[in-house]
Amino acid sequence: MSPASPATPTPASPAFPPDPTRPLRIGNASGFYGDRFDALREMLTGGPLDVLTGDYLAELTMLILGRDRLRDPSAGYARTFPRQLEECLGLAHERGVRIVTNAGGLNPAGLAGAVRELAGRLGIPVRVAHVEGDDLTAYPPGSPARDAVAPGSLAAHAYLGGAGIAACLREGADVVVTGRVTDAALVTGPAVAHFGWGPGEYDRLAGAVVAGHVLECGTQATGGNYAFFTEHPAGRLSHPGFPVAELYEDGTSVITKHDGTGGTVDVGTVTAQLLYETSGARYAGPDVTARLDTVRLTREGPDRVRIDGVRGEAPPADLKAGLNRLGGYRNEVVFVLTGLDVEAKAALVREQMESALASAASPPAEVRWDLARTDRPDAGTEETASALLRLVVRDPDQDAVGRALGGAAVELALASYPGFHVSAPPGKGAPYGVFEAAYLDRGAVEHTAVLHDGRRLTVPPAAGARVLEPLPAPPLPAPPPAAVPVRRAPLGLVAGARSGDKGGDANVGVWVRTDEAWRWLAHTLTVDRFRELLPETASLAVVRHVLPNLRALNFVVEGILGEGVAARHRFDPQAKGLGEWLRSRHLDIPEELL
Repeated sequence: MSPASPATPTPASPAFPPDPTRPLRIGNASGFYGDRFDALREMLTGGPLDVLTGDYLAELTMLILGRDRLRDPSAGYARTFPRQLEECLGLAHERGVRIVTNAGGLNPAGLAGAVRELAGRLGIPVRVAHVEGDDLTAYPPGSPARDAVAPGSLAAHAYLGGAGIAACLREGADVVVTGRVTDAALVTGPAVAHFGWGPGEYDRLAGAVVAGHVLECGTQATGGNYAFFTEHPAGRLSHPGFPVAELYEDGTSVITKHDGTGGTVDVGTVTAQLLYETSGARYAGPDVTARLDTVRLTREGPDRVRIDGVRGEAPPADLKAGLNRLGGYRNEVVFVLTGLDVEAKAALVREQMESALASAASPPAEVRWDLARTDRPDAGTEETASALLRLVVRDPDQDAVGRALGGAAVELALASYPGFHVSAPPGKGAPYGVFEAAYLDRGAVEHTAVLHDGRRLTVPPAAGARVLEPLPAPPLPAPPPAAVPVRRAPLGLVAGARSGDKGGDANVGVWVRTDEAWRWLAHTLTVDRFRELLPETASLAVVRHVLPNLRALNFVVEGILGEGVAARHRFDPQAKGLGEWLRSRHLDIPEELL
């Protein structure tokens, strides 16, 4: 564990909470490492805030930061954050806005030190604290936390809750830097510090978790990546503002945005984000298990959606951990097949390449082919007359995917199908990562708040524990009448969807906006129909979760992403477009719903 850098005494900050009897306004200025650079300034100048969060971490990000740390042990955090803060730290200090971010990544102490150095150079008297204990590689060999680390891991982190953040804020921190906490912890921590909730107030904590989940991906809550974007006037969604949550002492909240900013906040945009990267009705975290089946959404006014009714339960006794390692090397080549006889051309080049690879000194361990029929008959352009045949190879040895593939493909330039060419010559091959989830007893980690003055506060685990079990399926609404006129049409004319990744699994959340449409969707979009509409899922385990309060179904497709996003198992490695593919598929829909 890293000690806090010695700090020059700074003047006392205004008390936090500023006034626990009023709502707490929390904004978010980042949904990922690489999000809009100016968002921090936009949020600080756009309207009143008490806390501004920044979510920079994802499964892939931890691998990227792990490789950064290999090259430079002082690295491992989001390097864009200090640059953003350079022009905004003074604004935050003047307005009394606390900043809470997980941009610390693998090195929260390093980022906290960089922020202190920046503040000293700018002459801004701020108190900087950080949270540690999540990095499992920092524990001594033989300890339970270190034993959870798989051999070869570049990064191994437990997902901590918000209690360490709360401790830092209560002790006067202006900036709190964390490593791997849950995304929602960036909201639950300030809420606990503001309202003084106890660790057993599960309903209140669950309300904050749900608000945090809506905020965590930034503009996805305000119209970004929204299925029904065409229903909004041109220009409204071109530069969406970032979201704000008004949290209340009872755990309810209102999702909104600064006045005058772009985008939109409505029940649909909030529903879409609630379904993103979740699975069942029990949404487990280190502070609380939130019951997503209890969430109620109500439009309260323009760009204002109230969240209430959320119930919480004791969290599981185990903490989730994310393990990132290098899986080997990967390379690909895309053959362009133009015009007639696409299937025959694909068969010829596949036979030629497989023969060449099999006879190589070191054949690649894994070979995968995918033919994308992007061509169309009698096409008006060469590009639209062409299909794409993608060959992906993987192996622990870089030479097996580099020289073997490159040589075999190049040698076919004058000896294969008519019109032979590739989209780009294959390179040497690049390393790919693998993400694995593990679980360890929450008592195995030392959750620690490192304060601005160097004091270290041990944060106890959450109160109570409950075994995480699936809920019984809720009752479905009465089925719609059988004898009604139907029309063959895309599902997306009735339903919205949002999809994403969790390790090697994908989730597809599907929702509708009326009770009549819900009656139809709940009885029509079964697991069998889902597999029929998305044939790539036919051989995979698919689990359907029903969320009647949201008029939503959430499908989890196990293993469709292989070993996770960094392994790039399929052309859409994060399953971002899976929901839109589903919406484009045709089925019989009652005409009254269209």
